[in-house]
Amino acid sequence: MNLFDLSGKVAVVTGGTHGLGMAMAEGLAAAGAELAITSTTPSKLDEALEYYHSKGYKATGYIFDVTDELEAAQKVALMEATHGKIDILVNNAGIIKRIPAVDMEVEDFRKVIDVDLTGPFIMSKLIGKHMIKRKSGKIINICSMMSELGRDNVVAYASAKGGLKMLTKNLATEWAKHNIQVNGIGPGYFATSQTEPIRVDGNPFNEFIISRTPEGRWGNPEDLAGTAIFLASDASKFINGQIIYVDGGILATIGKPSNE
Repeated sequence: MNLFDLSGKVAVVTGGTHGLGMAMAEGLAAAGAELAITSTTPSKLDEALEYYHSKGYKATGYIFDVTDELEAAQKVALMEATHGKIDILVNNAGIIKRIPAVDMEVEDFRKVIDVDLTGPFIMSKLIGKHMIKRKSGKIINICSMMSELGRDNVVAYASAKGGLKMLTKNLATEWAKHNIQVNGIGPGYFATSQTEPIRVDGNPFNEFIISRTPEGRWGNPEDLAGTAIFLASDASKFINGQIIYVDGGILATIGKPSNE
């Protein structure tokens, strides 16, 4: 089990203040990692840090926008000085705008691309430089089923997540020789506060997800923790450039009839 031990490791989790980001951050902390959590919202960051500390986890917060390269560089330098090193980067921060393609303004498209794709590039570039010097590092990009599939009204999000999949593969190609593993996690549909309003009996989308998912349920946020620990630990030291889809089997099937 020492393969999964993250004691002495420092993990940066962008957007680790709620939802799936928090679930993965908590998993890393439970495995022994010290957390450096980023956010753009001070109140959310304070609440998250209070939660982590209540669990006995060591966690520090940083307020900045991952799409601002200058600001991000300053905060990464501060993280390096504060923690002494960064062993793990989880590029989790992201947004989605559900707008039909013909109605989406170019400004909105660019905003999603900036946060969901350019942000991970900036953070990987800044932290990757230090990992290259140390000849060690783990980068985990939070992709999506939309890295593989299209869906109505998410053209910018799918474009960004498809690009993030290829960013993952290309960084792995460039940095593997430095003992850096760059992989991704593609979550399926999860029971979070954002999806709570539609996770009710009779809601067509709720019924669609349950019927489309071989496991017949929404994922629980903690279902992502094990994959995050695996990709952050020595257990995955020869895995590089891969995306692991944690989706209850959705991508493995064309679905099942409603009466099956």
